[in-house]
Formats: sequence, C-alpha cells, structure tokens
Amino acid sequence: MKLSTTVPALPVQNVREAVAFYQRRLGFSVSYADDRFARLIRDEAEVHLWAADDQSWRQRENLAVEPVRSGAESFIAGTASCRIAVDDVDGLYAELAAAAVLHPNDPGSADDTAWGTREFAALDNEGNLLTFWASTL
Repeated sequence: MKLSTTVPALPVQNVREAVAFYQRRLGFSVSYADDRFARLIRDEAEVHLWAADDQSWRQRENLAVEPVRSGAESFIAGTASCRIAVDDVDGLYAELAAAAVLHPNDPGSADDTAWGTREFAALDNEGNLLTFWASTL
C-alpha cells in the first residue's frame, strides 16, 4: 500500500467569495464549485475549500450542556494552513506581492529557512495561511 497526493481542505465561511479570491488573486482555476465545496487547481497544486458557515453556536445559552459539534462552525473559517511546493518561489513571490496577498508580517522577500527551504506566506480572503516553498537542498 502506498500513500499518494495530499490535498489541503481549507474552511471558509463563503465558498463562492473564496473561489473568486483564489481565481483573481492567487491564479487558481475552478474544477468544481458550489455553495458548500470547491476544488481549485493551479498547475499541479490542488486546494479544496469547504463551507464552515454554521452560526447556530451563537444562539446556544449553555455550551457546556449543548456543545458545539457540527464540525462546520463559522469560527473555524480562516484558521487552517497548508504548504504548497513551487518550482520558482521568487517568481511566485513577485506575482503574489503584486496581488497584495502576502502575510502582514512579510519581510519583503522569500526567506531561506534552517530546514532547507526558501518560502513565503500569503493569506486567503478568510485568513487561511498559504505557505509557498521550494527546497534549497
């Protein structure tokens, strides 16, 4: 038995708005999208988005008695992260800098790490962290 490709699935409150963001600002194309789920592709990278839009937890008076457990609570949206390998991290950095999606703590260029990568971080419209990296080994 052999494991294969891993596909990140990121929680968002509004799938349609997130899809538009991924298309316009991150250069992904849509393989599938509805109000609850989307499959996005850019080159060999694939990202899934799923609706974390359950607001019912807001109306609960006693969460100890009535715990939150739908698995799609709105407060989950924007809390995920993933790492996406790229072949030209500096070229993609320039592209995404121009699209104004870099992490607010961006140092001004991709960074070389102690663990053998060159990488930078971006945020989607909901706050999910996308780290783009290339091996330096």
